[in-house]
Amino acid sequence: MKRWFLTAALLGSFASAAPLTVTLLHVNDLHARLEPATVGQNTYGGYARHATLIRDLRAREENPVLLSAGDTFQGTLFYNVYQGMADVLFMNLLGYQAMAVGNHEFDNGPEALARFAEKAKFPLLAANLDVSREPLLRGLVKPSTVITVGGERLGVVGAVTPDLPLISSPGERVRLLDLLPSLNAAVRDLQAQGINKIVLLSHLGFPLDQQVARSVPGLDVVISSHTHTLLGRFDNKDFPAPEGEYPVVLQNPDGNRTLLVSAWEWGKVLGRLKVTFNDAGAVESFEGRAIPVSADIPDDPTARRMIDTLSVPIANLRRQVIGTTARGLNGAREIVRKRESTMANVLADAALAAGQRAGAVMALVNGGGVRSSIDAGPVTFEEAITVQPFGNTLTLLDLTGAEIKRALEHGVATWSESKGQFLHVSKGMSYTFDLSKPAGNRVTSVTLNGQPLSDTQTYTVAMNTFIAQGGDGFDVFKNAKGRRLDTGLLDVDILVNYFAANPTLDAQPEGRIVLLNEPR
Repeated sequence: MKRWFLTAALLGSFASAAPLTVTLLHVNDLHARLEPATVGQNTYGGYARHATLIRDLRAREENPVLLSAGDTFQGTLFYNVYQGMADVLFMNLLGYQAMAVGNHEFDNGPEALARFAEKAKFPLLAANLDVSREPLLRGLVKPSTVITVGGERLGVVGAVTPDLPLISSPGERVRLLDLLPSLNAAVRDLQAQGINKIVLLSHLGFPLDQQVARSVPGLDVVISSHTHTLLGRFDNKDFPAPEGEYPVVLQNPDGNRTLLVSAWEWGKVLGRLKVTFNDAGAVESFEGRAIPVSADIPDDPTARRMIDTLSVPIANLRRQVIGTTARGLNGAREIVRKRESTMANVLADAALAAGQRAGAVMALVNGGGVRSSIDAGPVTFEEAITVQPFGNTLTLLDLTGAEIKRALEHGVATWSESKGQFLHVSKGMSYTFDLSKPAGNRVTSVTLNGQPLSDTQTYTVAMNTFIAQGGDGFDVFKNAKGRRLDTGLLDVDILVNYFAANPTLDAQPEGRIVLLNEPR
């Protein structure tokens, strides 16, 4: 009797499964870009253009589903003023149906994310996140959701980077769970409900997403984010070289294909993937591309009015000129995470200047803390905020030369992965690292004012509070026993003050960081 009942239940649960064609429209890493972003000589993105494009695609595509893979927060004055409330207005207007929680959603702690989640008309997802002990978020972040489309049920699972506690501020009551067991459990739960078409909204990053696609049975599509990855082919001189095809096709452990897609960053493109699933839930056919959200897409009038209204309180702040730069300051992601950067040099020098009164003799800046470049010419407060959007304060740490060298080693240990832990140094300091040597033994020299750093001498080092507290994996800072002083000085104010003291900057590479044996 039990065997008959179980078989009947299973047959019943899968009875509704049928072929389905769905068009997945997706974005990731918008970072509060309500307005278009400039790339080359043109502009791309912006919620007003997105609203027009999404409305058009909904009218002509088969079973459209609109999804976000996270990092909606942080990056412009709109976030500094509204802390996600502006973004959720547009996401509700555009009809988003699910969103993965990204690491930057926690930059202002659980409070800002909770306010966003309470207003959102769509679920927030992260299967590897346990928020049950955080009262502000309890019940607001779930492992998965189910979307009914074309008379069928589509399962959507979320995931957030395991680095979350290192690179953001989730608080002690938010707990990360083991990634693969969490994803497997979420997929099995959906399958137990008779759902055999499953999408992962992933804020894990492109390399890890490839591993997940090859490791977790039952995943049909992985929408990737966190690493700002551009996929597909474009006849567009403004765009960088893509990192793969759109979609990347991988083999799943269940013997089926998993499609991996990503939509770059800042809403510059909108991902569009049309997938036909067979009645067993496997990918039968697919086609798609990332669509550039260019200036030939007209603004949606309602969205445009909303942006104009939200812009009023920050218009004066946007326009305030804080200084000038003759050549521009390069803070491009591909530079600041691998080699010397003029933007990072200025930030390090600004941190040193702010900390010198309290005894700082050097400053360190993590590449992940440099969020943008500044063009040549007048520099506005808005540009300063875009470069330093996190609201970090300045910490002074007394460190031995040996501890500083360990930190520099950690910074270059994952050089090929372009992680945010890569360290930049202030004027008067330099270091050399050799990529032919194994991780942990790459830093071959460190000098301060022309003299080798002494392992036993103590130096007062200025840095942002994020890495001082162990962010980006800097346990050497977190566990340091020397004097620790949080100055309370905000990162953006430090940069603005530095421009006030140096109103015309003409920064250029100085050989502060020397790289040996770079792979060709």
